[in-house]
Parts: sequence; C-alpha cells; structure tokens
Amino acid sequence: MQIYPLILANHSQQTNQYLDVNSPYNGQTVGQVCLAEPEEINQAIEKALEAFKVLKHMPTHKKAKILHQISQGVKEKAQELAQTIALEAGKPITFAKVEVERCVELFAWAAEEIKRFQGEIIPLDLDKLGENRIGINKRFPIGPLLAITPFNFPLNLVAHKVAPALAVGNPVLVKPAPATPITAILLGEIISNTDLPEGAISVLPCTNELAETMVTDQRIAMLSFTGSPKVGWYLKKQAGQKRVALELGGNAALIIDSLAHKKFLMDRAIIGGYYQAGQVCISVQRIFVQKDLYNTFLQEFVARVEQIPTGNPLDPKTITGPLINQAAADRVYQWIQEAIQQGAKLLTGGKRSSLSPCIITPTVLTNTSPEMKVNKLEVFGPVVTVEPYDTFEQAIELVNDSMYGLQTGIFTDDLSKAFYAYEHLEVGGVIINDIPTYRSDPMPYGGIKMSGFGKEGIRYAMEEMTESKFLALKYA
Repeated sequence: MQIYPLILANHSQQTNQYLDVNSPYNGQTVGQVCLAEPEEINQAIEKALEAFKVLKHMPTHKKAKILHQISQGVKEKAQELAQTIALEAGKPITFAKVEVERCVELFAWAAEEIKRFQGEIIPLDLDKLGENRIGINKRFPIGPLLAITPFNFPLNLVAHKVAPALAVGNPVLVKPAPATPITAILLGEIISNTDLPEGAISVLPCTNELAETMVTDQRIAMLSFTGSPKVGWYLKKQAGQKRVALELGGNAALIIDSLAHKKFLMDRAIIGGYYQAGQVCISVQRIFVQKDLYNTFLQEFVARVEQIPTGNPLDPKTITGPLINQAAADRVYQWIQEAIQQGAKLLTGGKRSSLSPCIITPTVLTNTSPEMKVNKLEVFGPVVTVEPYDTFEQAIELVNDSMYGLQTGIFTDDLSKAFYAYEHLEVGGVIINDIPTYRSDPMPYGGIKMSGFGKEGIRYAMEEMTESKFLALKYA
C-alpha cells in the first residue's frame, strides 16, 4: 500500500500517524496518508511566517513564473491526478479529467492576473485641498492563510485558494478533506518543486480538532473555508479577528420559462442534477417550470434521467457514481423516503444500487412542499424536485423561500425577465440560459444568507486575501 507523506513547509515528511483513504465505490484502500500532529502544525505555521517575509516582497514576474510552473506541473501529472480523484472521491473519471484541466488553467490565469493586480492612481487635485498631490491605493498580502477544503473537488477547490494566495504573496496551509487528502498532497508536491521559499506551502491532513487549533491561532491571518454551513459558521465564531471567507452549501434552483432550446436545456439539467451524484454546492436541486411547459418538460426529463449511466467512476461513460460514503448515501435515501411519506411522488430512482452501497439511483420527485428536507436543506445527492409555477414573479419567490442563496439558473427568451430576476433573486449569482451549476473559474463566485460570504474566482479571491493601503504624496 502506498504511503503519502504530508507536505510540511515545501518538504515531504513522514509521521507516525496514518489515515486510510478508501474508495467510496468499492471500499478498497486507495492509500495511506501521514497525519499531522501538533508539532508539525506548529512548524508549518512558523515556517509560513518566515516565508511570508520573502513572499510579500517577491517580484511580480517571479511569482507569475512560479504559477506557470505549477500549471505545467499539474498538466504533466494530469493522468495521475484524474485517476486519484476518481479513486478517492468516487468522481466519474470524465469529470475528474475536467477538474484537472480547470486546475491547469486556474494557475495559468492566476499568473496572468497578478500582472494586472497593481492598484490605482487617484488624482487628489479633484479637491482644492489636494492640489499638487496624488494618491496611490495598492493592495498588500496579509499573511499565512489556512485553507480548509472539501471532498467534492479535491484538486480545483484547493487550487482556488492556493493559486490566488501565492499570487498575492501569502503562504498557505491546506487542511484537505479526510476523505480525499491524496490529491491535495500530490498538488502540494508539484508546488514544492518550484522556487517558492520554504514554508510557502504545507498540506496537513489532520483531525478536525487540530484543524480548529489552526483556526484559533492568531499567527494565521485568514481562514478560507469551503464546506457545510454548520461547520463553516462555527469556525467563523472561533476565528477571532482573522479574516474569514466562507463558501458553503445551497439548494440551487433552475427556473424554466422557455423550452426554445430544449435539447441544450435537457442536457444541462441532467449534468447539473446528477453528475458526481449531485455532490456539488450548486447542483440542480429544485426545478420550477412554467405551468404550460410543465408536463412536456417533466415527461422528457424523467425519461432522460432513467437513461443516466450509473456505476463505476472509472468507466468513462458514468455520470452518477457513488456518494462519498455510506453515511451520506443512508441520509439521502432516508430523505427521499421521508418526502414520499409526506406526500411527494417518486417518478424515478430513489433506490439503493446493487453496484455499491454508496450509490443512490438518480431520483426525480414531484408534488413536494418547501418544508420537505429535499427542498429546504441541501441534499448533496442525486435528487431533483420538479414543480410548476404560475407567474415568473412567483417562481422568483419560490427560489427566495430558502435559507440559502448561492446561484440560480434561468432559461428564458425574455430579457426583461432576466433582469427582473437579477434585481430580485437573493443569490450570489444569476445564470441566464444555463444551469446554476455553471461556474467559470475567473468569475466571482460566492453566496449570501446561509451560503456564506466573500468571493472566490481568481481576482476576487486575491482581493479577499489582501488589504488596501493608501499613499498620499505631495510633490510640490
């Protein structure tokens, strides 16, 4: 069995504690990772503080070169990374490969974005008191960043924190999800093989209790957390005065006001609801269809769902693979059964697969109510509810009737409705003529309400990870 050392201050290091990483599909052990103990945690923080003294003054061209090197390193190890993602996360290999491709581009984009991240000149002579003065507003790195990352994108959601942090000059300590730490370690190895100063990167699989000590440690300047709302808001309370960014959950909705592009809509709705077994924060969970289109849409949608390839994540045809563990599968199955007992109608799916105890067959429910868990909470499973609406304004109200507010997708040919939605939806992102699951890595991404606060997306994360400092210069 392969043992993966953790990354401590840019170096691989063995420890005496190990964690088995198992495939959610068949339970086989993928490998063992070394666990950090308090001593390694403290060393990583101390080394990060030393690295910050160098990183914050590193020339832009050098940081850009390093980020391009990381991008190339990920590209060279693309096959190994995709295979590892599929094995430890159960993500279908086709989508694992896409995740690696996105990571390659993300580091390359960070390399280019830092070249334009230079602040602004402010003409102070706009005010009569500012004659013969000029202002410079520039952003500066804030210090070591703690990145706590989830299992569902074990490469790209690590990169979304590491790439902008390194670009602006912040060292990073990564605490990967316990289900998927190997991918993060492999990325850490790639990053370590660059000219970054010792301490710029550490990847520290550890217990949640030890991770919390890093959250409360005042030597850490910022916490960037992606995960469940319950954990995220708890950690925010523990973080003290440090900066915090939270990317949390959602119950994303799709409004269908038009079937003008039905094939594209159907293709995207299938992907949005069921790829990676629905384990995506912006997975399509609730679909609201204009009542005159409802029966037409529902009939074809159910027929398409019944044809979704389900099973082994290493099969290139698979769309819906296993949930991350049996506890997650048990919960999703229980929520489906509970909804049925409360009056929901099961149109397809909702079964345990004989292929794996962690697979729930792609599920469609209707006749649901907003109070049911499958609507009210984040299912994080291959479950979609479909309900009709009368007016577009009602659809917006149905979407807003939620504790979450991450992204919403709308299919419409009416530009006025698109802008009405933009003005009235209580979400962080409105996606017109595509699913809420759409995300381009450079775009600003983040939610409101229980879905968190702060933005990811390369430039927007760079702003979160820096603070502005103003210079007023009198030159005459």
